[in-house]
Amino acid sequence: MHALSRVLVLVAALLAPGLAAAADTLVVVTDDARHEFTIEIADDPMERAQGLMFREEMAPDHGMLFDFAREQPASFWMKNTPLSLDMIFAKADGTIVRIAEDTTPFSTDSVPSGEPVRFVFEVLAGTSDRLDIEPGDRIEHPRVEAAE
Repeated sequence: MHALSRVLVLVAALLAPGLAAAADTLVVVTDDARHEFTIEIADDPMERAQGLMFREEMAPDHGMLFDFAREQPASFWMKNTPLSLDMIFAKADGTIVRIAEDTTPFSTDSVPSGEPVRFVFEVLAGTSDRLDIEPGDRIEHPRVEAAE
C-alpha cells in the first residue's frame, strides 16, 4: 500500500502542471501606454456570480474579465468582496465606456454599466487613476478581437 501511495503522489505531481490554467493576458491601451494584466476570465453565470468575492488580496497587475458574450446592460455589487475595486466597463470592440472607481467593499449598492457592454474588467481600486485609464481607452484580448 505504501508503494501505491508513492506512485499516486508521483502521478499527481506530474499531472498538476498540466491541470493548472495557463495565465491569460489582457492589455489596456491608453493614449500614452500599454498596460499588461494577468487575468482570470468569468464567462459563465456561476463564475460571474462569484467574481472576486471573498478575495482578500490581489496583485496590482492582476484582474478579472467578465465576458457576457453579447452587449447588454450590466450591474455589479460588492457583496462579500473585501477588496475595493475599479470596474472598467467596455463595449464588444474593447472601447471603455465607463469606470466605476474605488468601489465600496461589501456594499450591496448597484454599480451599473450605464449602457450596454460586453465586458467588465475588475482591477484593484486606484489602478485606473494610477495608470490614467479613461473612457475612450481600449482593452485588448483575444475575446475582444473575436467579438469584432
